[in-house]
Amino acid sequence: MESNQNIPENDLIEGCIEGDRRMQQALYGRFSPRMYGVCLRYATNAAEAEDILQEGFIKVFKKMHTFRKEGSFEGWVRRIFVNTAIEHFRRRKYLTPVTEKEENTIEGNYTSVLDELAEQDILQLIQELSPGYRTVFNLYVIEGYTHKEIGDMLGISEGTSKSQLSRAKVILQDMVKKFIDKHRKARSK
Repeated sequence: MESNQNIPENDLIEGCIEGDRRMQQALYGRFSPRMYGVCLRYATNAAEAEDILQEGFIKVFKKMHTFRKEGSFEGWVRRIFVNTAIEHFRRRKYLTPVTEKEENTIEGNYTSVLDELAEQDILQLIQELSPGYRTVFNLYVIEGYTHKEIGDMLGISEGTSKSQLSRAKVILQDMVKKFIDKHRKARSK
């Protein structure tokens, strides 16, 4: 069989709709590395990310016939994976609601020191956030959802989403500063 990168996307889609195992395997081979990266951003560990990946591909194959060929196929697949990760997250109930009083007391100084970090370092630090903070951070900062959309997806208030993001930024900022200080000290030795 030819490389899965050489198979036209429409052929992959049609083959998967028809239940062709070779095309399903080719589609999995083409998209699994990128979708695993999406899963890792929401998962607590690699095993959980693999579970989300498998669940996501099952949904992709089951829903393939609903792809309307409007917009990017990869974007359609990615949305299924983000939604699958969110469903997985919601089953775990990682978020705690905040009161309006708590929301109004959240402060943060968001001066960016991220320019000094490599992408892998940033992703690793994001992975170290608690699941609730990490999920809201990813949805808002990386995926571009609004707090209202995040609240609707996760079954939380818009204020809780804002609070979780604010706290995630404060924690991340502290983690980044510690990371940079540690590496600066190591270089100066």
